[in-house]
Amino acid sequence: MNRTKILLADGRELFYYDEESGVTHRRRDLRDLSPVETVSELRWDPLASEWIILAANRQSRTFLPPADRCPLDPSRPGHPTEIPDSSYDVAVFENRFPSLVEHPTSPDTRSGDFPIRPGLGRCEVVSFTSDHEGSFATLSPRRARLVMDVWADRTTELATIPGVEYVFVFENRGEEIGVTLHHPHGQIYSYPFVPPAMVKMLDSARVHRETIGGDLFARIIEHERKAHIRVVAANDHWVAFVPSAARWPIEVHVYPLRKVPDIPSLDPDERSAFVDLYLDLLQRLDRLFDAPLPYIAAWYQAPLHIDRDLSHLHLRVSSIRRADDKLKYLAGSETAMGAFINDIPPEATAERIRSV
Repeated sequence: MNRTKILLADGRELFYYDEESGVTHRRRDLRDLSPVETVSELRWDPLASEWIILAANRQSRTFLPPADRCPLDPSRPGHPTEIPDSSYDVAVFENRFPSLVEHPTSPDTRSGDFPIRPGLGRCEVVSFTSDHEGSFATLSPRRARLVMDVWADRTTELATIPGVEYVFVFENRGEEIGVTLHHPHGQIYSYPFVPPAMVKMLDSARVHRETIGGDLFARIIEHERKAHIRVVAANDHWVAFVPSAARWPIEVHVYPLRKVPDIPSLDPDERSAFVDLYLDLLQRLDRLFDAPLPYIAAWYQAPLHIDRDLSHLHLRVSSIRRADDKLKYLAGSETAMGAFINDIPPEATAERIRSV
């Protein structure tokens, strides 16, 4: 993997990652851009015991531009983009409309029941390919493996930012999910706290270890592999299954069989084996309905400084699509009470994915 760093016109960092060594990227960003001004802050919700991020600058972010004006395409005459070069393999850059920033200017009033903290962190965009069409599922195995290595490299680097507690790698795909750019891409958020979903998951793992004994994640993997009815794909290093208590119409969890805390801890064979399984899985999911599947693909990595011994890296792919012409909306029970209702038995979903 070859990595090249440049600065964009407003001072943001961009990294080119190339499959071949020795590739150079010399084009400068000639756009007239003002520096990014982000006021990001965290406000504590005392009832939920959660931090809420406020980032009003995101209201003006780019929203579904025409294909010929995509900011993730390579730059061309008359259309300078976020990526100055005329071609690239994978590009990563600081989001121009971030939720969190490395040098926030918001106040810090941590005392009392309603503390406010600066929105410290970093948000990056990962463009998987210079090709505007297609998706992660249409990447070559070699390119998908490069993306895996990029995720590992960015996780390692973002983990060094003072104050960052968690690195979240994810992909939103499809307008139904809320995507504002169609170009194949993902994102990485580095949070100054451990996100609520991860806190709850690790609390459950801790209670299991203290009361029953053993590792909860390992027990889940063993349970699903033994039952087999919900397993949709597997190889020597990974298993993918629809969880027995799936919340979403389409939901698949992908676990490495070896317990590791994060993406950088995966060895070369595990990374390659993931690519083989994941590309096949995404291609199957895209054939479930009349249109490509809208989804969220989220990596659950260990926190940087706590509970790493409890964590087991895994990926979750979920979709709100429940039929060709129907979406699952989070209505009263889910949104207000957090009590999910799934209309489709997980066993039926698993069988459908296997049969595609």
